[in-house]
Amino acid sequence: MDKTYTPKPQDIERKWWIVDAEGQILGRLASKIAQILRGKHKPMYVPNIDTGDFVIVINAEKIATTGNRVEDKMYYRHSKYQGGLTETRLKDQLIRFPDRPIRFAVKGMLPKNALGRQMYTKLKVYAGPNHPHEAQKPEVLEL
Repeated sequence: MDKTYTPKPQDIERKWWIVDAEGQILGRLASKIAQILRGKHKPMYVPNIDTGDFVIVINAEKIATTGNRVEDKMYYRHSKYQGGLTETRLKDQLIRFPDRPIRFAVKGMLPKNALGRQMYTKLKVYAGPNHPHEAQKPEVLEL
C-alpha cells in the first residue's frame, strides 16, 4: 500500500522571487503572487502547511488597472466611532501609499487564518526599483 507524502518543515526549500509590477494589471499580478506565497507552484504543496516562497515586488507605484478602476475603486476603513467611515480612491492610495493596493489585493487572496497571516509575512512590496534583499539572490519571475 502506498503512503501519502507530507512535507516536513525541514524539507521545505524556500526561494526568493522578484516581480516587476510595472505595467502589470493589479488583480492578475496579485493572484500569481498569492499562488507563489501559498506554494501551489511546487509539487510538494499541501493546503495545511506553508510551503510557499518569498516574493519581492518592485515598482509597485507603476501598476496598471483595467477600465476606469483608478477612479472608481474605493478602499474603506472605519475608526469604530460614529461617522468614522473613511473612503480612499485607488488613485489617492497610489500617491500616498503605493505599496498598499498590491498588499490588500494579495491579502484578500490568501487564507483567512493563522496560516494565511504567516504566508503574508513573506511578501515584500517596494514602491521603486530598489530593495534591501540582494543578499538573498532573488530570481526574476516573469508573469
